Amino acid sequence: MNGNLCLQEKYAPHNSCFGCGPSNEKGLKVRSFPKDNNEVVAEWTAQAHHEAFPGVLNGGIIGSLLDCHSNWTAAWALMEKNKLDTPPCTVTADYAIKLLRPTPSNTKIFLSAKVAEITEDRAVIEATLTANGKVCATCRGTFVAVKPGHPAYHRW
Repeated sequence: MNGNLCLQEKYAPHNSCFGCGPSNEKGLKVRSFPKDNNEVVAEWTAQAHHEAFPGVLNGGIIGSLLDCHSNWTAAWALMEKNKLDTPPCTVTADYAIKLLRPTPSNTKIFLSAKVAEITEDRAVIEATLTANGKVCATCRGTFVAVKPGHPAYHRW
């Protein structure tokens, strides 16, 4: 996107999540950036080992991209809503992916996510994955801020 730190690098530089962890050398390294209109965006480029078959991105990779990007959108939105200095650690409660068309693996992938609903400790996020100007997949999920005692608490 640009030279600025993404949400993951700024708030969770040691996170080892496969989808979005900056410290996972073999991970997807999703880099999410908030925009002025309450949208969070990311660009991502596939490699051959991310394919289901030549030229087409694997559905599980699509799910991971949308899950992680949506989770960070929720964390960012909860931080903003609750006027926190850092985002709360959030986890996926549920998410559903719709694969609308094959996603080409030989072009930039664009992720966009926005809050559909939000309370004090959870957010419902709607996201899209676009390639070559066409929406290839969508996601709707619920992401919850965890409390002390949860295994993911303080993972960031």
